[in-house]
Amino acid sequence: MRKFLDSVYLGAAWLAALFMIGVLVMVLLSVLGRLLHFHVPGTDAYAGYAMAGAGFLALAHTLKSGEHIRVTLIIGKLGGGARRGLELWSLTVAVLLSGLLAFYAWRLSWQSHVFHDISTSSDATPLWIPQILMGLGTTVLLIAFIDEWVLELLGQRSHAGAETRHE
Repeated sequence: MRKFLDSVYLGAAWLAALFMIGVLVMVLLSVLGRLLHFHVPGTDAYAGYAMAGAGFLALAHTLKSGEHIRVTLIIGKLGGGARRGLELWSLTVAVLLSGLLAFYAWRLSWQSHVFHDISTSSDATPLWIPQILMGLGTTVLLIAFIDEWVLELLGQRSHAGAETRHE
């Protein structure tokens, strides 16, 4: 199961990287279009969709890599059961909030599909298509938080380096 979950987080990170390349391509296409006097409609909108997709898809891998910003002012001073209790409480809140975020992201995508909501820019993209990336990214983040919660509950969660980083 560990290998599978890690591959899900890594796969989402690779997708995020591809969407970052998509942002680069759209920006370069827009710049070249201005220099060479041609116009490709929708480049700004597609760059925005790719940027949002990259941001949401990278969340879980960033969490699992220990790169999210953590304020350890209080938790760093605690030890033993108090620290573990606060970690579990924090992770429980994170699971609940990321679950709500995932639910509402998917609901937004579904509602955009049902109402035939389209982009107001010249591309007229059905908005449910880029919104799927938000739902997917928040769902993988929810899975990552549940994973962290279970690891903490089992006493297998790594806290290495948390006190030495400047946060």
